[in-house]
Amino acid sequence: MENNLILPALILVPFIAGFICWLVDKFDQQLPRWIALIGMLITFGLGIALWQNGTFSYSMGGQTPSWAAEFYLPWIQTLGISIHLAVDGLSLLMVLLTALLGVLAVGCSWGEIQKNVGFFHLNLLWSLGGVIGVFLAIDLFLFFFFWEMMLVPIYFLIALWGHKGSNGRSRVYAATKFFLYTQIAGLIMLIGILGLVVYGYMMTGMIGFDYNYLMAVAHRLPPEVAYAFMLCFFIGFAVKLPVFPLHGWLPDAHAQAPTAGSVDLAGILIKTAAYGLLRFVIPFFPAASAQFADIAIILGLIGIFYGAFLAYQQTDMKRLLAYTSISHMGFILLAIYAGNILTFQGLMIMMLAHGLSSAALFIMSGQVYERLHTRDLRLMGGLRGQLQYLPFFLMFFVAALVGVPGLGNFIGEFLILMGSFNTYPTFTIIAAVSLVFAGLYGLILIHKALFGVPNPEQQQHYTSPLKDLSAREVSILMLCAVGLVWLGIYPQTFLDVSQSSMQWIVNSYMPVQEVVEVVQQTATQLEHVEMQ
Repeated sequence: MENNLILPALILVPFIAGFICWLVDKFDQQLPRWIALIGMLITFGLGIALWQNGTFSYSMGGQTPSWAAEFYLPWIQTLGISIHLAVDGLSLLMVLLTALLGVLAVGCSWGEIQKNVGFFHLNLLWSLGGVIGVFLAIDLFLFFFFWEMMLVPIYFLIALWGHKGSNGRSRVYAATKFFLYTQIAGLIMLIGILGLVVYGYMMTGMIGFDYNYLMAVAHRLPPEVAYAFMLCFFIGFAVKLPVFPLHGWLPDAHAQAPTAGSVDLAGILIKTAAYGLLRFVIPFFPAASAQFADIAIILGLIGIFYGAFLAYQQTDMKRLLAYTSISHMGFILLAIYAGNILTFQGLMIMMLAHGLSSAALFIMSGQVYERLHTRDLRLMGGLRGQLQYLPFFLMFFVAALVGVPGLGNFIGEFLILMGSFNTYPTFTIIAAVSLVFAGLYGLILIHKALFGVPNPEQQQHYTSPLKDLSAREVSILMLCAVGLVWLGIYPQTFLDVSQSSMQWIVNSYMPVQEVVEVVQQTATQLEHVEMQ
């Protein structure tokens, strides 16, 4: 396939736009905002062009994914490293989500960020460029390069422009905690990557980091070695997802991050981990993944209830939303390890819908803070009677987050639960019960913020009457609302695009999963015979 220049452009446009933002900052404070917005709109436009021109079909029995577009350029040839980018339905939808939320992140920080505007947009756009690189890179050295590179700008976003948390912890503390967690996890994943490269060299006498080459190496590994390498990859992705008990960085990072940083973290960054599990862990280590499935799903179920329970207890609006992310990511693990086409397609819709709904709620949290100068739910109340647009949007996005039918999150959860019931009926029923808890924390958030009377202690700190949402703020929220309704009413648009890549992952995983189940059943029967 000939080189498709749109792929490197998708990564380079945010990098170049971010650099220009930094350069023009000293001339005008507004200029970086416009450059960043135009840069992300161009990126989104390139993604749409790729969607229009790409063919997302599946070749039955193919050993490798069917890429809709590829870009290849030799880089460090002695080490077998190349700039190899490729896109299929899975990565294209993730790139489009990243570009769209990038536009929203620039828009929501328009009034919030007043100092070092150019450097802020440099960090924001470079983190987005790094994320797009993660979704497109299929050379594992390049993938790891982008994986680590996207963390540094996020660190600066939290450390320099963050808020002081309600528990008194500083933004630098939150940024450092985030960086340490993700850096250590990245190093564990690097052990897995280098282990595959070394084994490949022992088998073939060739050093290489290419996706197809390392997948072939992984399939020829001894079972215990494959399991160890699979765990290295899993831990690397599990911290970013985050999976219980590796989630410690998330609540502080969210609570202290600026609004655009929270949109980046909740909407995009945690999706890179789910993408990594689908792109690398399942196809590279199908047998080890099937063996590990029960443990992964149990961790996911603990996360679902643990996240919901802690969300229910929070008084800070952003911390409450952060714990809901931990809860929702438990469904992602159930979907990945149940491993059939229904759960994978449900996972795709859920990632898109969660990205839009959580991003919108974090944007609204910033809008509420701008008006009330607090995120403490105990100091709120009575917003419904004082504002026209804000209460409607808050109720809409909370309804989306908790999975009300007609919106995207419901479709995602429904497909995941329906697909996983045959394989894991008990786990699926337990996961379905958790949806009641989601409704509970959603109702608490709405009740405390919108109903009752305004807190008299807090009311003196803000202007009366309160300023309702501006046209810019309503436009940002309308984009998310339209996306969620589209996902809820006509998800087929997106299911058609991701069908081919999901089917390929299912085909690489399902036969092995069935073999592992038969082996486990046989072992159980033998134990019964021995006992008798």
